[in-house]
Amino acid sequence: MADGQLKIVEGSALTGQQKKDLLNRLARIEGQLRGVQKLVALAAEPSDVDAVAQQMAAARKALDRSFVQLLAGAIQTQAGNAADVEEARASAAHLAAMLDRFA
Repeated sequence: MADGQLKIVEGSALTGQQKKDLLNRLARIEGQLRGVQKLVALAAEPSDVDAVAQQMAAARKALDRSFVQLLAGAIQTQAGNAADVEEARASAAHLAAMLDRFA
C-alpha cells in the first residue's frame, strides 16, 4: 500500500511528516519482502538459501529500524505536545513500556 493510497490523519500521536516518512519506509520494506518471496520461489541451489537468509535478515533489520523511528517520532511529538511536565512524564513512561514490551 503506497502512502498515496492512504489518507494521513492529523492527530497528536505523530506529525504528518513523521507518518509520511514511516509509510515510505514501510513501503520499501514491503517491496523488499516481495523480493524475498520471489527468491524463495526461485531457490534451487544451496547458495540460494544463503541469499534468502541474507535478504530476510536485511528486511528484519529494516523493520526494527522503522520501529525505532516510530517510537522516536512519538517521543518527540507527544512530549512536545504535553500540556505540562506530568503529562510529558506519563507519555514517556507509556512509550518506555512499549519499548520494553515490544523491543
